[in-house]
Amino acid sequence: MQPISHIYQTVYSELAERALDATFKSDFDLRGRFVIQEVKGRRYWYFDLPEDGTKKRTYVGPVDDEEITRRVENFKDLKADNRERRRLVSTLVREAYLPRAEALTGDIIKALAAAGFFRLRGVLIGTVAYQCYPPLIGVRLPNTAMVTSDADFAQFHSISVAVGDAMPPILETLRAVDETFREIPDRIDGRKTTRFANRAGYKVEFLTSNTGSDDYGGKPTAMPALGGASAQPLRFLDFLIHQPMRGVLLHGAGVPVLVPSPERYAIHKLIVSSRRRMDDDRPSKSRKDVAQATAIIVAMMEQRRGDDVADAFMEARDRWPAWREALLDGLSSIEDGARATVTAGLSRGIVNLGSDPEAYGLKRSANDDDKESELRR
Repeated sequence: MQPISHIYQTVYSELAERALDATFKSDFDLRGRFVIQEVKGRRYWYFDLPEDGTKKRTYVGPVDDEEITRRVENFKDLKADNRERRRLVSTLVREAYLPRAEALTGDIIKALAAAGFFRLRGVLIGTVAYQCYPPLIGVRLPNTAMVTSDADFAQFHSISVAVGDAMPPILETLRAVDETFREIPDRIDGRKTTRFANRAGYKVEFLTSNTGSDDYGGKPTAMPALGGASAQPLRFLDFLIHQPMRGVLLHGAGVPVLVPSPERYAIHKLIVSSRRRMDDDRPSKSRKDVAQATAIIVAMMEQRRGDDVADAFMEARDRWPAWREALLDGLSSIEDGARATVTAGLSRGIVNLGSDPEAYGLKRSANDDDKESELRR
């Protein structure tokens, strides 16, 4: 895979900084003030704004998020430069050949970002998140795995309840982008909606993690922060969206988003690919899952970040037996040549982290034994 020049990685970093600054500036009126509130032993920033003789309080983010706290401290000095950010996006697309979001997808994510989705710790997942990874990893990823006709968003239910804040109605936000968007009532509970679609069939779906009983599977969960939308609870999603990272969607002047870490995204894709392969109407999605996972893992290994992938692999493998079976089934679905590269890299990473690859279902190599001998000296 072709590395991205450090020059363009620097351009991307500048865009990310400016885009978050601009979002922060537009979210908060200079008449208000930031305050700290403690919730369940953790400190959070909130923004108080006088409004019609009352005080409107808006959730901002954790105090221990250095990017948020720095912007709180420098709030009055923040300046947005829309034209310059558009120039940076254009440079990254035309000169660095990084993927630009499809127009409708970009407009939807921009609208949800402006409505507060990412501020409320929502996470962009799925193929649109995959499009954000090349500059974060430092290499160009295959474009064949970037095509999509939907956008998926996730949030922990605990966060949705705890923030004490909410987006405006999701349907209104989507209709401001395309007036043909409509709710798709849930099949089990028609009073709730987790998916929305426009006339052309483009879908927007909201998901949350299911770490409890299988009885919750398929039943939509009310999400207080999501503007009237519910979320579909899914297995394995808690692993995916734990500790997300900041990225920028290359659309317009750049849209700041939260995405899963690339190593978690890749391991999660291997896990869910086996589930989708057993589903008669989803074999193509299973193949795309494996293709995306393979591309990310190989790219990270080329960038000397194989230990990060191995760490995520070990965490998933150490969970329930169903996780182990699904993960190894996903690995077996990788094409032969690439599978050898992936498994060898995972094995090296596991050794580097002080564990035995055989304990994680992988073969040891002579290089692994040499590396372990060096570590013991």
